[in-house]
Amino acid sequence: MKRSRVLSVLVGVVFCVAVISLYRMLELMQGAELRQRGEAPAGQVDNDLSRLQEKIDRLERLLSDNNRLVATLRDSLLHHRASWETEGRANVSSDSTHNRADTLPGCRLAEEMKDGTDGVQLLDVYNLLPFDNPDGGAWKQGFEIRYQGDEWDKQPLELFLVPHSHNDPGWLKTFDTYYQDQTRHILNNMLVKLTEDSRRKMIWAEISYFSKWWNDIDEQKREMVKRLVRAGQLELVTGGWVMADEANSHYFALLDQLIEGHQWIQRHLGVKPSSGWAVDPFGHSPSMTYLLKGAGLRDMVIQRVHYAVKKHFAQQHTLEFLWRQSWDSSSRSDITCHMMPFYSYDVPHTCGPNPAVCCQFDFHRLPGGRVFCPWRIPPQPITEQNVQERALLLLDQYRQKSRLFRSPVLLVPLGDDFRYTESSEWDAQFSNYQKLFDYFDQHPELHIKARFGTLSDYFEALHRRLNTAGTPLPTLRGDFFTYADRDDHYWSGYYTSRPFYKRLDRTLEATLRATEILFSLTLAEMRRFHGNGRLVADFPAREHFQRLTAGRRSLALFQHHDAVTGTARDPVVVDYGTRLFHSILNLRQVLQSSAHWLLLLDKSQYHHDQSKPFLQMDDVISAQDALPQKTSLTLSDEPRSLIIFNPTEQLRTSVISVVVDSPDARVVDAETGRPMAAQISAVWEEPSRASTEAFQLDFVAELPPLSLVVYHVTKASVGSAHRARYTFLHRDNSLPIKAEHFQVSRPEGPEADAPLSLSNKHVQIWSSSETGLLQKLRLQSGLVRQVQVQFLWYGTRTRANRDKSGAYLFLPGDNGAQPYSSSEPPLVRVSRGPVFSDITSCFRHFTHRVRLYHLDGHAGRSLEISNMVDIRSEVNRELAMRLVSDVASGNRFYSDLNSFQMQQRRTLAKLPLQANFYPMTSASFLQDSTSRVSLLAAQSQAVASLRPGELEVMLDRRLQQDDNRGLGQGVTDNKLTASLYQLLLEDRRGGAKEVGGASVEHLSLLAHLTSLSLCHPPITMVAPSDSQLPKLRPFLPLSSSLPCDVHLLNLRTLEDTQEAESPSQEVALLLHRKGFDCSSAPEPPLQCTLSAHEEVNLDDLFSPLQFRSVRRSGLTLLREDDEPESAQQQQPPRITRLRPMEISAFRVEMD
Repeated sequence: MKRSRVLSVLVGVVFCVAVISLYRMLELMQGAELRQRGEAPAGQVDNDLSRLQEKIDRLERLLSDNNRLVATLRDSLLHHRASWETEGRANVSSDSTHNRADTLPGCRLAEEMKDGTDGVQLLDVYNLLPFDNPDGGAWKQGFEIRYQGDEWDKQPLELFLVPHSHNDPGWLKTFDTYYQDQTRHILNNMLVKLTEDSRRKMIWAEISYFSKWWNDIDEQKREMVKRLVRAGQLELVTGGWVMADEANSHYFALLDQLIEGHQWIQRHLGVKPSSGWAVDPFGHSPSMTYLLKGAGLRDMVIQRVHYAVKKHFAQQHTLEFLWRQSWDSSSRSDITCHMMPFYSYDVPHTCGPNPAVCCQFDFHRLPGGRVFCPWRIPPQPITEQNVQERALLLLDQYRQKSRLFRSPVLLVPLGDDFRYTESSEWDAQFSNYQKLFDYFDQHPELHIKARFGTLSDYFEALHRRLNTAGTPLPTLRGDFFTYADRDDHYWSGYYTSRPFYKRLDRTLEATLRATEILFSLTLAEMRRFHGNGRLVADFPAREHFQRLTAGRRSLALFQHHDAVTGTARDPVVVDYGTRLFHSILNLRQVLQSSAHWLLLLDKSQYHHDQSKPFLQMDDVISAQDALPQKTSLTLSDEPRSLIIFNPTEQLRTSVISVVVDSPDARVVDAETGRPMAAQISAVWEEPSRASTEAFQLDFVAELPPLSLVVYHVTKASVGSAHRARYTFLHRDNSLPIKAEHFQVSRPEGPEADAPLSLSNKHVQIWSSSETGLLQKLRLQSGLVRQVQVQFLWYGTRTRANRDKSGAYLFLPGDNGAQPYSSSEPPLVRVSRGPVFSDITSCFRHFTHRVRLYHLDGHAGRSLEISNMVDIRSEVNRELAMRLVSDVASGNRFYSDLNSFQMQQRRTLAKLPLQANFYPMTSASFLQDSTSRVSLLAAQSQAVASLRPGELEVMLDRRLQQDDNRGLGQGVTDNKLTASLYQLLLEDRRGGAKEVGGASVEHLSLLAHLTSLSLCHPPITMVAPSDSQLPKLRPFLPLSSSLPCDVHLLNLRTLEDTQEAESPSQEVALLLHRKGFDCSSAPEPPLQCTLSAHEEVNLDDLFSPLQFRSVRRSGLTLLREDDEPESAQQQQPPRITRLRPMEISAFRVEMD
């Protein structure tokens, strides 16, 4: 009782303080107002009304925040009362995290998902398999398939031959060159040849190519395409812009390329894809299947799966299964998946188990052509004389393949890379196969019905047969990494290849998302401002929308499985890089111009001038292979305006970094005049020589969600700004250090050997004085963990005839990793200041920095680790960073799949070293019952935990040779490459029991928020240094942050249905509710709120933004996936369900 009284008093006190602070804020605002008014010229009186309006808005926001605070306190009070009552009754200690786990839908304690007896968990399959690779005979990686011959008497074999042409949007040639040389001919011929005979079919996957071809053809041909699509002769499968990589791609980009493709198909062809086709990505992720299911697809086909897994699935008759999300206890996310059983998607490996036979039925390889059969038995044209023998030979392969599946329906693809370029190939394949099909039809005793088909034809027949027979498909959970196509050739190299471009990919992604959101808010604000739904005459909305579209398409193209993977030829990589680079520049124009209009107090002063934009970015990217460089700002007594955009949905405290021309500077909030905490640091031109012209100014900014905030920077009196203090450690104490504006010390004797230590309110770290590398961490709670940072080299196999690492494969030398050692010990530079402190180690091949921010919020709880890597001098070497901790993690660790979900990994001794590396898009962690160490990344790379307590990531690879997968070159175009991480140590309490089996784990809320900040940093813009600047005011679209676990994935303006390439009033609102682990509750608690229900009120979430209409839709916003008018909530409050882990899509019109 006493406790509950204390809590009630506490709530009362907090309420009073909140109310008093509200009054005090109003007073301060009025005071500032009066002071400003005293100085204002008479002409500014007009602004008073808008100022008053602003003040009322602000008060409204403060009150709304206050209400939220009180509501949270009330919930917490009720919650504690409930938990105390049960504790009193049952007299057992109850950890608060357990109670929270019951009430918060997103909060997930580790659990093991069980499906019926027919459920397959891939982790268990891995435990089971011997990975011994015996010779299987004709099907080398499989086994001999037997059949009696009467299996089809009751149910004839129903065969669908599916013609396809796999068109890489860039690989050995660039996208445009492939299109000119091959793709346009394939599609032109398709139009002619399918029209000749209605029995002919074809599937097509890559919309990037299809849309380019569509732009080239006339209206008559477009009508022919529509007729073929309507007749079911041509099917667009998956419908993505590309056939995306599934290991390195972030789920934002995966979904965005799917939206781009689906929206294009809907607009031009009026259809919706229903089947997925992913025959070439190097391993498969359930995140992709989640997106496909959410986009309305029902079925899918995959191909590149470890040969031992394929063999096991073939033996168990589980090659067709319902792929279910690991975290889903329902069947909502299930999608029917067909796994191709053999080595490849080409003709020799698709008709049946014997490639020497199947190759004889690839009629593109008839004698006299450019392509032949490596098995030395060529195809023969089908004639009346040989049709019987040929048909029976082929039927035997079909029957053997059919025995691997649960139904008598058989899928046989017919195609390969860039097939059907010449009209002669169409004739050869279609006419010869038609003769074979006719023969089957004339001989019913063979019990086979064969025809050309599409994926839809196949799956429709499959579901019909399964339903009739009452045959269920097994469910499967897990992913298909790491892929091996033969022997010990594991494809874990491409998780890291070309890391410079993997980082650039994420820079474009963050820029695109930020620009989409700001552009959508700008159009909504303009329509509200005018009151008649019209836009500002001078604002180039249409041109900006075209820049957005081009940016979407550049990011989409780069998700292709030879682009973000780093597996294309050098000139092709440059082409991709140039597209990414130009898109970043173009999107920045949209961002600058949108921010310009939103910030103006007097909107009539807006004028768009492309050659002289009002706002500039604070950095410059000079070329596609260059890192961004900060522009130096010239300071004076006149304030320079800095505009900071927070692209996240959370209020955040961020450190903003700019370069200025003076060591004396001060920063104030332009609105209130409040000075911001700041520090001046050196800009190091060399490890021990600081610039005398440029200085780094870092200040702490409070950024409301999705806001544009204005700060003023001025030159300050000499010595008034806090300057960083430096300590240098180096074996050679005679090394000259030039840093004239800064205090520098060089410890000697025992002092020089003592471990280095940095600390803030939350965490203390210790590092080696010799290398500067991290050794130990201690949390405020008292938890101490050894976490040592090491660097390692991997070489490749050395014997002349052995396969070596290349762009795809990681084939390390027999002795594994060697510790990085340099003849020269590193220069260690320690910097200490009020905003951050850091330790920098300058080695020959990399510069490594670990930094602690002196901040109260969650930004102060993690360690920022950054590496600047340059291995251009090396031959056949790969550089890795390893964390060695005393976390008792056993052989398990967790890595993310596409930044969408975490997947348990098990390091297995029966597998070679390279097989134990997995893709990491943005996160991985190790844990035991009391602690968790998470490594969060701003770029994708390979990750492994080769021994308990260890976690290592690959930083760059330089390989002199091809690895025989068709690329025809090594990887030697390395650049100076940056990589960025946050390292997080957390206590685990309450629910931290170890769960057996394939337990489902999630990042903690703190890790989610840290990752959000890492992947979506604030964007800094600079106004001109002109004293005649128009008055700017901050733009604050939301009155409060979204709940901690709700992520605004995108706010994407849709294309106008009437006017092509123009923005409509409709916006795609994409929300992702994260699942989070609650065995680690951070102290003090996070600032954001949590909703206790799955239902949320959209009007409240986005207040004061108003929605004129809200319709739930599919993930790719196709009209036919919109919920019906009747289900739509016309008036607020609009309550909708956001399930943990799920992405929800809405078609909204904003006011």
